[in-house]
Amino acid sequence: MKIGIDISQIAFEHTGVARYMERMVIELVEKSPSHEFILFGSSLRKSHILKQFAAILKNKHANVRSMIIHVPPILLDLLWNRLHIMPVEWIIGRVDVFWSSDWTQPPLTYAKGVTTIHDLSIFTYPKDSNPEPHIDIKQGQFRANIVGVQRRRLHWVDRECARIFCDSIATKKDIMKFLSISEQKLHVVYPGYL
Repeated sequence: MKIGIDISQIAFEHTGVARYMERMVIELVEKSPSHEFILFGSSLRKSHILKQFAAILKNKHANVRSMIIHVPPILLDLLWNRLHIMPVEWIIGRVDVFWSSDWTQPPLTYAKGVTTIHDLSIFTYPKDSNPEPHIDIKQGQFRANIVGVQRRRLHWVDRECARIFCDSIATKKDIMKFLSISEQKLHVVYPGYL
C-alpha cells in the first residue's frame, strides 16, 4: 500500500502538533515495512526542517521517499481549503491513503483520506485562537486567521476523509457536536510522547 503523509506541521518545532506528527510518522514507518510512504511537506521558510526529518527516515528505511515543496501554508490554504482545487496526487503521485495535516485538506482523486483533529478550540474559544490576520513587519511574517483556516479545512474534512483520528474522547464529542460528523468515522488515538 502507498501512504502519503503531510508532515508540514513538523516545521513548527517544539509544538505539540509537531511532536505528535514526528512520533506518529516514525512509529508508522518503523512498524509497517511492507508499505511505501511518501512524505509530503510544504513550507516557505522552514522547509529545511522538513527535508532533514524526511532524510533521516529515508536513510533508515528504503520504503520512504519525500516531496518537500517551497510553498507558504497560506497558498495551500487558498488552493485546498478555499478553492479546493489541485489534488495532492498531482504533486506526490497516486497513493492509496493520504493523511492530511491539521492545516489544509487537499482534494483527493483516488486516495482514501485520513486526518487528525487535535481539538476544536476554534469553536469553544474562538477569541483565543487568532481570529484575525496579522502582519508583523519587524519579523517579516504574516499570521493567518487561524479560525478561518480551520473552519475552511474542517468543511472539507467530512467530505474527503474516510477516517478521522481524535486526540481524546472530549475531542471526539466536540467533533460530533460542532461538525455533526458521523461517529463511525471518528477514532480516538491518544498521543504518546517519549
